[in-house]
Amino acid sequence: MKILHTSDWHLGRALLGQKRHAEFEAFLDWLTATVCNERVDVLLVTGDIFDSGTPGNRDQQMYFTFLARMTATCCRHVVVVAGNHDSPSFLAAPGDLLRSLSIHVTGSAGSPEDEVLVLRNTRNAPELIVCAVPYLRDRDIRTVEAGESVDDKERKLVQGIRAHYERVAALAVRRREELAAEAGGRLPIVGTGHLFAAGGKTVEGDGVRELYVGSLLHVSASIFPKSFDYLALGHLHLPQTVGGHEHIRYSGSPLPMGFGEAGQQKSVCLVEVAHDTPVRVRLLPVPVFRHLERIRGDWEHIARRIGELKEAGSPVWLEIVYTGHAVMGDLGRQVDAAVSGSNLRVCRTDNLNARQAALHSVHPGETLDDLSVTDVFRRCLRAHNVPKEQHAELLRTYGEALAALDDPQPHSGDRV
Repeated sequence: MKILHTSDWHLGRALLGQKRHAEFEAFLDWLTATVCNERVDVLLVTGDIFDSGTPGNRDQQMYFTFLARMTATCCRHVVVVAGNHDSPSFLAAPGDLLRSLSIHVTGSAGSPEDEVLVLRNTRNAPELIVCAVPYLRDRDIRTVEAGESVDDKERKLVQGIRAHYERVAALAVRRREELAAEAGGRLPIVGTGHLFAAGGKTVEGDGVRELYVGSLLHVSASIFPKSFDYLALGHLHLPQTVGGHEHIRYSGSPLPMGFGEAGQQKSVCLVEVAHDTPVRVRLLPVPVFRHLERIRGDWEHIARRIGELKEAGSPVWLEIVYTGHAVMGDLGRQVDAAVSGSNLRVCRTDNLNARQAALHSVHPGETLDDLSVTDVFRRCLRAHNVPKEQHAELLRTYGEALAALDDPQPHSGDRV
């Protein structure tokens, strides 16, 4: 059978204030056609369906319209798990209705029975077991104890993630043994996850955050049970394997989330599974629905490249990064004049020369590109002479404030 693995749609995400509804709709149209052309049996969507826990009406319409279209295709099952950007309660709310249409949604971590799905074919015979594990929030996998150190918290997070996957995988294996006779062989087991695996690659501006903020926690591939024939991951936006394992993969986001991803080939994973044979994975390239380009250099280079794009008539969205040594106080005006009369759209103009000159006066040789938001916060702590022994806990608290932006709807019983 064929499984199509995709993730990190981020429906509703804008790019430097520019709406992208047309791109998202074009991708979902392409995905529907791909499901039909490739005769896909199961669609897996591994988190961050929406960019916000409170998606707009148009984004909701796109999502539900797409699911409705799936029911009219050859795809027998759709499995959706929540990511860190998604509202678990919003995704799970129509669960009973969707389940009647063979669309299975896991919003938040629960008991293994809720996450282990036995999918059946048109003859009602079991054909696949899916361990539909969503993004595991800190509160789902760790209990807080007074006096914990940062190391204690990180150790408990790792233990919690490992234990959750072990419980889910153990139940899946029991289900496979119970169904062996009915299935006529060994049922494949596919797992899902939304997390940051050790060694994972990101790019500047893709919006990927540390999930357990205040921690450098990245999950090793060794944490996942060996019983998974394929592990479909979400959260990182570049398509990649984990730890050199071909069967543990991020599909990546279908659209570039920032100019740092401009030119990166996006893809989805087409996975073929069968009884007692290794999985086969093929990457299907996603078309470019909106051309993005970052033009970086001195004014001569920037002006020349804008001229080439104008001559080609390309409807490109641009980010201009000026790195020349000459002072250009009117950079924005000159860029506007250069693109005038074309269908080029300048989303951002960055006079790196001016910004770095200001930074250089404080930290010679350093640029803003060298700093993350956490680095800036650390500088703040030092600048205000905060005692070093308080830094770790303040960094964690700062991280939790950032994480709250991705999880705006507290669960019942959470402290607000």
